[in-house]
Amino acid sequence: MTGVKRTEVSSPNAETIEAWDGPLYERFVRFRSIVTAGLGNHGEAALELYPPQPGQRVIDVGCGFGDTTQRIAGLLGPKGHAVGVDVAPRFIEDAVRETAELGISNASFEVADVQTDDLGGPYDMAFSRMGVMFFNAPVPALRNVRAALAPGAMLVAVVWRRRIDNDWLYRAQQIVEGFITKPEEYEEPTCGPGPFSMADADTTSEIFKFSGFENLALHRCDIPILIGNDIEEAIEMVTAIGPAGEILRLAGDRAAHLHDQIHAALRDGLAEYETPDGIYAPASTWIVAARNPH
Repeated sequence: MTGVKRTEVSSPNAETIEAWDGPLYERFVRFRSIVTAGLGNHGEAALELYPPQPGQRVIDVGCGFGDTTQRIAGLLGPKGHAVGVDVAPRFIEDAVRETAELGISNASFEVADVQTDDLGGPYDMAFSRMGVMFFNAPVPALRNVRAALAPGAMLVAVVWRRRIDNDWLYRAQQIVEGFITKPEEYEEPTCGPGPFSMADADTTSEIFKFSGFENLALHRCDIPILIGNDIEEAIEMVTAIGPAGEILRLAGDRAAHLHDQIHAALRDGLAEYETPDGIYAPASTWIVAARNPH
């Protein structure tokens, strides 16, 4: 690794980049240990189902802090190489620094807008854990990923299923929306389409089909996620990250007078997920696999 390669902010996705490199980065740092552990379990299930092979070259799309890229690099062995790309420079800076501190030499990182930037390649496999749902234009972005793949190479992506099967996010959204909805006008940047943009199997199948992929398969994966070590931490997490956090962030001071009521309602609404080991709520993903045609 030689450092962070920065690319110019592409105007079609400038708002999304501003959100992920700004307020969302800061919130993910705050709850990193909780979020990456939960997401990591779903990502690990995908890697077990479709493991990269030693010696391959793999791109990790939307790599965030780079923990999945590091994991893939370990599976690839010294003759393989993992490349993590993310639209947010601050995530990539953390990934570069921490990967160097771990002494992992077969992983590198680049700041890249997957929809518009040259991703290099050819890669033997593409992987994405909770990244592709946030594409503002998923078909052009996935076409760009496919262009970076070798003929016959596979893309494996983990995406959230239906809201009603993901109470780790949706329960808080329902509760918050009982008090305030997402404002029509706001000054803060947003994260793009949101985590559930690929929840519908038919919609996701069509997106991958029109992106030029074939042999599509979707596997359901249900693994509860720890959202807090206690109820107070869970409330802090769901009001910072996810749809509920997005509503409150965009509402800003307009929702300040409701915070105590929302807090009390969340305490009641999340209580059923309390266990001796923390607050575990249902989470469900699709593990999507598709192949670049020969």
